[in-house]
Amino acid sequence: MDAPLAERIRPRTLEQYVSQSHLVGEVGILTNQLKMGFIPSMIFWGPPGTGKTTLAQIIAQQSERPFFSLSAINAGVKDIREVIDKAKASPGLFTAKNPILFIDEIHRFSKSQQDSLLGAVEKGWVTLIGATTENPSFEVIPALLSRCQVYVLNAFTKQDLNDLLQRALKEDKILQTKDIELQQTEALFRLSGGDGRKLLNTFELIINSTANNKITITDELVMRIVQKNTVLYDKTGEQHYDIISAFIKSIRGSDPNAAVYWLARMIEGGEDVKFIARRLVIAASEDIGNANPTALIMATSTFQAVSVIGNPESRILLSQCAVYLATSAKSNSTYLAIGKAQQIVKQTGDLSIPIHLRNAPTKLMKELGYGQQYQYSHDYADNFAYQEFLPEELSGTIFYEPGQNQRENSTREFLKTRWSLKYKY
Repeated sequence: MDAPLAERIRPRTLEQYVSQSHLVGEVGILTNQLKMGFIPSMIFWGPPGTGKTTLAQIIAQQSERPFFSLSAINAGVKDIREVIDKAKASPGLFTAKNPILFIDEIHRFSKSQQDSLLGAVEKGWVTLIGATTENPSFEVIPALLSRCQVYVLNAFTKQDLNDLLQRALKEDKILQTKDIELQQTEALFRLSGGDGRKLLNTFELIINSTANNKITITDELVMRIVQKNTVLYDKTGEQHYDIISAFIKSIRGSDPNAAVYWLARMIEGGEDVKFIARRLVIAASEDIGNANPTALIMATSTFQAVSVIGNPESRILLSQCAVYLATSAKSNSTYLAIGKAQQIVKQTGDLSIPIHLRNAPTKLMKELGYGQQYQYSHDYADNFAYQEFLPEELSGTIFYEPGQNQRENSTREFLKTRWSLKYKY
């Protein structure tokens, strides 16, 4: 039986590797480390199908190091110790080319499992490369995280996905036996969601579902075949991000019934309850925000609770929180505010801080006038003193526009009262 397309064209060198130029381009940090022969322990953080496993294999191959691999889905402390013992027996130990231990989905390791790696990493028995789709700040213990560099891998761009397809058509011997025309690729790219492996799996599905050797790829063909072959929820692959997307969009759209349905799909599929709870925390701030600040408190409490309780009872807490968020007033005003502010910062750079807002810890700074004209708000009526808090170039710029809901309508009136001469609320 032939290996899947994604495996058949898996890159073997950095030159074949698609995307992540910030890491493996001509001036990429990993490119330079490989040239110097210095490979630190590291964590690759990025969405599925962005080449984390492949990159670890290439690093081991190009640095000529022994390579040991574990998956956190089915490995325990015993497996970790066995691999570390093998690594300790390898000829590269305590040299510039000590063995690489790759752990896929390292966020699924418990604290005790991660603890079992510490000694090997600290003593140089192995160079650890972990791969995770989750924020390592939350999922990797501090002691291990402090010993690793964290490198972020980005979802593939349309150009990356196109390059991947072209490479498959050019290099794969099975595809070369067919007459394939890429007439339209929008549906393929959209369905992939920036996941290179998903793109290749979908493309191979289309090819294998067509009896003729001459195949014209169109958006209509792709959607028709994919909809016939939709797989059940897979927490480690294809529909992981599609279902969580449907879940969050149902909450944003104030539909508790749909939210509970997608929640049930994830629970029945064995999804990590902390993954679901973390997305609820984000939704509580991004989609509800100051329309109902209690939502964030509830979502955070839910995350803390499911982290302690676990399955199967966590489903009750998650359902309660999902329904609460779905039926809450909605506002994305603070989410839009920080986005606008960040964009202005990128455009204007480091504008000068008004001198009256600056800190004055030294005599010289005081002599230069730092902080002298600052008006302490609590010394004034209603705890408010009209003064400038933005750089001069941005005076009067509105970043936060209150949403249209009961609570933020009150906020708008408060701002009008305080800032009628400056901000046009």
